[in-house]
Amino acid sequence: KEKYIVDDQLDGSITIYQGLYIMNIPFSPPDITEAEVQEVADALRSGWITTGPKTKQLEREVAELCGTSRAVCLGSQTACAEMTLHVLGIGPGDEVIVPAYTYTASASVVCHVGAKLVLVDVQKDNLQMDYDKLANAITEKTKVIIPVDLGGIPCDYDRIFEIVESKKALFQPKNPIQEAIGRIIVMTDAAHAFGATWHDKPVGSVADFSNFSFHAVKNFTTAEGGAVAWRDIEGIDNEALYHQYQLLSLHGQSKDALAKTQLGAWEYDVVAPYYKCNMTDVIAGIGLAQMKRYKGLLARRKEIIGKYDAAFKPLGIQVLDHYNKEHQSSGHLYITRVPGITLEQRHEIIVKMAEAGVACNVHYKPLPMMTAYKDLGFDIKDYPNAYKQFENEITLPLHTKLTDEEVDYVIEQYCKIVKEYL
Repeated sequence: KEKYIVDDQLDGSITIYQGLYIMNIPFSPPDITEAEVQEVADALRSGWITTGPKTKQLEREVAELCGTSRAVCLGSQTACAEMTLHVLGIGPGDEVIVPAYTYTASASVVCHVGAKLVLVDVQKDNLQMDYDKLANAITEKTKVIIPVDLGGIPCDYDRIFEIVESKKALFQPKNPIQEAIGRIIVMTDAAHAFGATWHDKPVGSVADFSNFSFHAVKNFTTAEGGAVAWRDIEGIDNEALYHQYQLLSLHGQSKDALAKTQLGAWEYDVVAPYYKCNMTDVIAGIGLAQMKRYKGLLARRKEIIGKYDAAFKPLGIQVLDHYNKEHQSSGHLYITRVPGITLEQRHEIIVKMAEAGVACNVHYKPLPMMTAYKDLGFDIKDYPNAYKQFENEITLPLHTKLTDEEVDYVIEQYCKIVKEYL
């Protein structure tokens, strides 16, 4: 944009000249206000800065938003997923199915517990798992499927549950929760999907277990952190299940620090050599403030997506369907695909956007392209759809710090640059 720029000189004179106005738009800064600062300050002043009353309150509010009886807040989505696999008794000899097109956290937890990781390709021209290939990948060793609500858009849970019900005869339960569920467990990586809905039901109450991320780049943040929510399971006591998460996340200690502050309640036991991944009240305070604002934050993301869609769809830029009769997205990522471009051209577009002051990203480089998963024997040649999705994908800034002027600027720059390649 051509604008007049005022340059104040050190000698007091003023130079006015006409030049190119370039904005500086980061990809995904956290939306933190004085409300979050005050909640953190309140935790610090209270003298209770580890897991305590604020964490417990946030758990209740997360459960309410998810439409579940209980939720547990831990140190990350990864911790939530790994602890859930432990709760479910998953380990060596078991198989867990994960889409190839996702971030490593969806899959690494399977390796952490010693189970066999099974990767499934995505659909052609779609970021969701190829559900036919998912069905074919199921064996008598399959215990868990980890769908990914990529970008905040819920998976096709009707299809997923149809598949696991059809495979019930193969399922061989190994612990009481597996027996109570009686089929392959659907444990969603909902890192992007806090606040999304599927058929008007909140994500968190759709899959058997749902693990959310509250990392700094997420819609809803506690800086670091996450939560797990689950559907009621007939025959399983929610309080006992909640207590199992507490044991797993706090060294197997039978009482947390808050319980030990009760008069004469110092005595405790360590029931197993477990893990350490609890949430603290300092970061839970951020979440409590975010929760008060979250409805408005989701609405703003929806507004920005509407503006992006209106500008990019007519050009032939492919975008995700965030809002329809089946689902309402959390609007976490604005993923685009520029048909026909090469890897080199995709890189050129991202560089040109950066030169215009707009930070872009790529979501995601498929797992079989990563060294860790190559070393496990995976080959991207076996996942052609995932590679096709990757090679021309560009993610634009989508966050609630964007002003209307900045949204218009992103649209202007992206349209101008991408037209060169269409």
